[in-house]
Amino acid sequence: MSNTNNVTYGKPMVGGSIFVGPLESTLPKNAQENIDEAFKNLGYISEDGVTNSNSPDSDKIKAWGGDTVLVVSTEKPDTFNFKLIESINVDVLKTVYGEENVTGDLKTGITVKANAKMAEGKAYVIDMILKNKILKRIVIPNGVVSDVDDIEYKDDDAVGYGITIDALPDEDGNNHYEYIYQGGGAEA
Repeated sequence: MSNTNNVTYGKPMVGGSIFVGPLESTLPKNAQENIDEAFKNLGYISEDGVTNSNSPDSDKIKAWGGDTVLVVSTEKPDTFNFKLIESINVDVLKTVYGEENVTGDLKTGITVKANAKMAEGKAYVIDMILKNKILKRIVIPNGVVSDVDDIEYKDDDAVGYGITIDALPDEDGNNHYEYIYQGGGAEA
């Protein structure tokens, strides 16, 4: 039976919704526990929110005559796309360019080195509030920035970094975890 109460939206949490931390960080195991202090808040993201692409690619084997007789899964990429718009946030810059490629702060001056060094894996937590104050948390134990969109500097839009995170399998073979909890009290 259909139930409209199961239809929802995803809104960002007040104070930030995407956090990044070292791979060795303690990962949350539910939607309501506090996030490890090693995680850094990446601040505002664009109004487009977060997109998770998690569809398998497969090959269809056909028999003589055209009937599909077998479907073979070839891969199942798990990616997350979002645009970070706090473009002078040092933690955002470190996420985009790599930890060792960003030094300083706004008071002393920030230096960013753009190069071809391999992106390092990080842990990510994405928090949101669904309808009726239901909490949803996505935990990516090992995510790597695999793509950065063109960076536009315009007078009618925020400078931002549209990035793609590839969620890689953890020791249990899981790319990401989703936790949902109806505890109430959260603010969007």
